Amino acid sequence: MEATILKRYKRFLADVDLGDKTIVAHVPNTGSMQSCWEPNWKCALTLSKNPDRKLPHTVELIHNGESWIGVNTGNANKLAKLWLTQNRLPELMGYTTVVPEKKIGLSRIDFYLEGHATRPPCYVEVKNVTLKLHGLAQFPDSVSERGQKHLKELIDIKKSGLRAAMLYIVQRDDVASFTPAHTIDPQYAKLLKEAYQSGVEILVYQCRMGLQELSLGQALPFELN
Repeated sequence: MEATILKRYKRFLADVDLGDKTIVAHVPNTGSMQSCWEPNWKCALTLSKNPDRKLPHTVELIHNGESWIGVNTGNANKLAKLWLTQNRLPELMGYTTVVPEKKIGLSRIDFYLEGHATRPPCYVEVKNVTLKLHGLAQFPDSVSERGQKHLKELIDIKKSGLRAAMLYIVQRDDVASFTPAHTIDPQYAKLLKEAYQSGVEILVYQCRMGLQELSLGQALPFELN
Protein backbone atom coordinates (compact mmCIF):
# COMPACT_ATOMS: atom_id res chain seq x y z
CA MET A 1 0.00 0.00 0.00
CA GLU A 2 1.38 3.41 -0.99
CA ALA A 3 1.18 6.40 1.33
CA THR A 4 3.05 9.58 2.33
CA ILE A 5 5.40 9.77 5.28
CA LEU A 6 4.93 12.93 7.34
CA LYS A 7 7.17 12.50 10.37
CA ARG A 8 9.44 9.94 12.02
CA TYR A 9 9.87 10.06 15.79
CA LYS A 10 10.91 7.96 18.77
CA ARG A 11 12.98 5.97 16.26
CA PHE A 12 10.34 3.32 15.55
CA LEU A 13 7.27 5.46 14.82
CA ALA A 14 6.10 7.45 11.81
CA ASP A 15 3.02 9.50 11.03
CA VAL A 16 1.79 8.42 7.61
CA ASP A 17 -0.90 9.96 5.39
CA LEU A 18 -3.10 7.35 3.72
CA GLY A 19 -5.07 9.96 1.80
CA ASP A 20 -8.25 9.80 3.82
CA LYS A 21 -6.61 9.65 7.26
CA THR A 22 -3.31 9.83 9.11
CA ILE A 23 -2.05 6.79 11.01
CA VAL A 24 0.95 5.85 13.14
CA ALA A 25 3.08 3.13 11.51
CA HIS A 26 5.97 1.03 12.78
CA VAL A 27 9.43 1.85 11.38
CA PRO A 28 11.69 -1.25 11.73
CA ASN A 29 14.99 0.63 11.66
CA THR A 30 17.33 1.44 14.55
CA GLY A 31 19.57 3.81 12.59
CA SER A 32 19.35 7.53 11.92
CA MET A 33 17.79 6.93 8.47
CA GLN A 34 19.78 9.88 7.18
CA SER A 35 19.15 10.37 3.43
CA CYS A 36 16.24 7.91 3.62
CA TRP A 37 13.29 10.17 4.26
CA GLU A 38 11.96 13.71 4.20
CA PRO A 39 8.44 14.93 5.00
CA ASN A 40 5.98 14.20 2.17
CA TRP A 41 8.08 11.55 0.47
CA LYS A 42 6.14 8.60 -0.88
CA CYS A 43 6.33 5.37 1.11
CA ALA A 44 5.07 1.81 0.90
CA LEU A 45 3.47 -0.02 3.81
CA THR A 46 2.60 -3.59 4.68
CA LEU A 47 -0.41 -4.47 6.82
CA SER A 48 -0.09 -7.20 9.43
CA LYS A 49 -2.88 -9.73 9.87
CA ASN A 50 -1.94 -10.18 13.53
CA PRO A 51 -4.88 -8.79 15.55
CA ASP A 52 -2.67 -8.32 18.60
CA ARG A 53 -0.29 -5.85 16.97
CA LYS A 54 -0.69 -2.35 18.35
CA LEU A 55 0.59 -0.85 15.08
CA PRO A 56 -0.54 -3.06 12.19
CA HIS A 57 1.15 -0.96 9.48
CA THR A 58 4.91 -1.21 8.79
CA VAL A 59 6.95 1.21 6.69
CA GLU A 60 8.90 -0.99 4.26
CA LEU A 61 10.06 1.37 1.50
CA ILE A 62 10.46 5.12 1.03
CA HIS A 63 10.86 6.83 -2.36
CA ASN A 64 13.17 9.85 -2.72
CA GLY A 65 12.07 10.74 -6.24
CA GLU A 66 14.78 8.56 -7.81
CA SER A 67 14.77 5.26 -5.97
CA TRP A 68 12.88 3.13 -3.52
CA ILE A 69 14.88 2.75 -0.29
CA GLY A 70 14.38 -0.36 1.84
CA VAL A 71 14.19 0.89 5.43
CA ASN A 72 13.15 -2.43 7.01
CA THR A 73 16.52 -3.60 8.29
CA GLY A 74 15.16 -7.08 9.02
CA ASN A 75 14.87 -7.75 5.30
CA ALA A 76 18.65 -7.78 4.87
CA ASN A 77 19.09 -10.99 6.85
CA LYS A 78 16.09 -12.60 5.17
CA LEU A 79 17.57 -11.83 1.77
CA ALA A 80 21.02 -13.01 2.82
CA LYS A 81 19.62 -16.33 4.05
CA LEU A 82 17.77 -16.83 0.77
CA TRP A 83 20.79 -15.99 -1.38
CA LEU A 84 23.13 -18.17 0.70
CA THR A 85 20.85 -21.22 0.75
CA GLN A 86 20.23 -20.88 -3.00
CA ASN A 87 23.95 -20.42 -3.78
CA ARG A 88 23.27 -17.07 -5.42
CA LEU A 89 26.44 -15.28 -4.27
CA PRO A 90 29.44 -16.43 -6.36
CA GLU A 91 31.99 -15.76 -3.60
CA LEU A 92 30.10 -17.99 -1.16
CA MET A 93 28.90 -20.80 -3.42
CA GLY A 94 29.52 -24.46 -2.65
CA TYR A 95 28.57 -24.67 1.01
CA THR A 96 25.99 -27.35 1.81
CA THR A 97 24.94 -26.06 5.23
CA VAL A 98 23.84 -22.55 6.24
CA VAL A 99 23.41 -22.00 9.98
CA PRO A 100 21.80 -18.70 11.09
CA GLU A 101 22.80 -16.91 14.30
CA LYS A 102 25.87 -19.01 14.97
CA LYS A 103 27.18 -18.53 18.49
CA ILE A 104 30.88 -17.82 18.85
CA GLY A 105 32.20 -17.00 22.30
CA LEU A 106 29.76 -14.62 23.96
CA SER A 107 28.46 -13.29 20.66
CA ARG A 108 26.63 -14.42 17.53
CA ILE A 109 27.48 -14.01 13.87
CA ASP A 110 24.59 -13.86 11.39
CA PHE A 111 25.52 -16.97 9.36
CA TYR A 112 27.91 -19.90 9.50
CA LEU A 113 28.59 -21.83 6.30
CA GLU A 114 30.10 -25.32 6.20
CA GLY A 115 30.30 -28.38 3.98
CA HIS A 116 32.38 -26.93 1.14
CA ALA A 117 34.47 -29.53 -0.69
CA THR A 118 37.68 -27.50 -0.73
CA ARG A 119 37.25 -24.40 1.41
CA PRO A 120 37.10 -23.93 5.20
CA PRO A 121 33.90 -22.97 7.01
CA CYS A 122 32.90 -19.32 6.70
CA TYR A 123 31.30 -16.87 9.11
CA VAL A 124 29.21 -14.15 7.44
CA GLU A 125 28.01 -10.96 9.12
CA VAL A 126 25.27 -9.00 7.32
CA LYS A 127 24.63 -5.25 7.38
CA ASN A 128 21.78 -3.32 5.79
CA VAL A 129 22.93 -0.23 3.87
CA THR A 130 20.57 2.67 3.22
CA LEU A 131 22.76 5.76 3.70
CA LYS A 132 23.73 7.78 0.63
CA LEU A 133 26.41 10.46 1.05
CA HIS A 134 28.31 12.19 -1.75
CA GLY A 135 26.67 9.82 -4.22
CA LEU A 136 28.00 6.71 -2.45
CA ALA A 137 26.35 3.99 -0.40
CA GLN A 138 27.83 4.23 3.09
CA PHE A 139 27.63 2.38 6.42
CA PRO A 140 26.91 2.97 9.25
CA ASP A 141 24.45 5.89 9.38
CA SER A 142 25.24 6.46 13.07
CA VAL A 143 28.07 5.38 15.37
CA SER A 144 27.84 1.59 15.66
CA GLU A 145 29.75 0.05 18.56
CA ARG A 146 27.99 -3.21 17.78
CA GLY A 147 29.25 -3.05 14.20
CA GLN A 148 32.77 -2.37 15.45
CA LYS A 149 32.52 -5.41 17.72
CA HIS A 150 31.46 -7.61 14.81
CA LEU A 151 34.47 -6.51 12.75
CA LYS A 152 36.84 -7.39 15.61
CA GLU A 153 35.20 -10.81 15.86
CA LEU A 154 35.59 -11.41 12.12
CA ILE A 155 39.27 -10.50 12.35
CA ASP A 156 39.73 -13.07 15.12
CA ILE A 157 37.83 -15.70 13.13
CA LYS A 158 40.05 -15.15 10.10
CA LYS A 159 43.17 -15.39 12.25
CA SER A 160 41.93 -18.78 13.51
CA GLY A 161 42.14 -20.19 9.98
CA LEU A 162 38.47 -19.98 8.96
CA ARG A 163 36.89 -17.75 6.35
CA ALA A 164 35.19 -14.55 7.47
CA ALA A 165 33.07 -12.26 5.32
CA MET A 166 31.28 -8.95 5.77
CA LEU A 167 28.20 -8.81 3.52
CA TYR A 168 26.68 -5.38 2.89
CA ILE A 169 23.21 -5.40 1.35
CA VAL A 170 22.42 -2.06 -0.29
CA GLN A 171 18.67 -1.44 -0.30
CA ARG A 172 18.60 1.41 -2.81
CA ASP A 173 19.48 1.54 -6.50
CA ASP A 174 20.60 5.18 -6.87
CA VAL A 175 24.21 4.40 -5.87
CA ALA A 176 26.99 2.65 -7.76
CA SER A 177 29.68 2.00 -5.13
CA PHE A 178 30.20 1.59 -1.37
CA THR A 179 32.48 3.07 1.26
CA PRO A 180 32.46 3.05 5.07
CA ALA A 181 31.06 6.25 6.59
CA HIS A 182 34.34 7.86 7.68
CA THR A 183 32.70 11.10 8.82
CA ILE A 184 30.04 9.36 10.91
CA ASP A 185 31.96 6.47 12.49
CA PRO A 186 35.71 6.81 11.81
CA GLN A 187 36.50 3.90 14.14
CA TYR A 188 34.25 1.59 12.13
CA ALA A 189 35.93 2.73 8.91
CA LYS A 190 39.36 2.09 10.45
CA LEU A 191 38.36 -1.39 11.63
CA LEU A 192 36.86 -2.32 8.26
CA LYS A 193 40.13 -1.48 6.53
CA GLU A 194 42.03 -3.46 9.18
CA ALA A 195 39.66 -6.40 8.70
CA TYR A 196 40.15 -6.36 4.93
CA GLN A 197 43.92 -6.23 5.32
CA SER A 198 43.64 -9.20 7.71
CA GLY A 199 41.88 -11.27 5.05
CA VAL A 200 38.23 -10.68 5.95
CA GLU A 201 36.28 -10.65 2.69
CA ILE A 202 34.04 -7.69 1.85
CA LEU A 203 31.01 -8.34 -0.34
CA VAL A 204 28.64 -5.58 -1.41
CA TYR A 205 25.42 -6.48 -3.22
CA GLN A 206 22.67 -4.16 -4.37
CA CYS A 207 19.00 -5.04 -4.28
CA ARG A 208 16.61 -4.52 -7.14
CA MET A 209 14.07 -2.27 -5.47
CA GLY A 210 10.39 -1.94 -6.26
CA LEU A 211 6.88 -2.35 -4.93
CA GLN A 212 6.69 -5.84 -6.39
CA GLU A 213 10.37 -6.73 -6.22
CA LEU A 214 13.11 -7.00 -3.64
CA SER A 215 15.69 -9.26 -5.20
CA LEU A 216 19.40 -9.76 -5.82
CA GLY A 217 20.93 -7.10 -8.02
CA GLN A 218 24.54 -6.47 -8.96
CA ALA A 219 27.75 -6.60 -6.96
CA LEU A 220 29.08 -3.12 -6.20
CA PRO A 221 32.71 -2.01 -5.97
CA PHE A 222 33.97 -0.59 -2.69
CA GLU A 223 36.60 1.91 -1.58
CA LEU A 224 38.05 1.82 1.94
CA ASN A 225 40.31 4.91 1.94
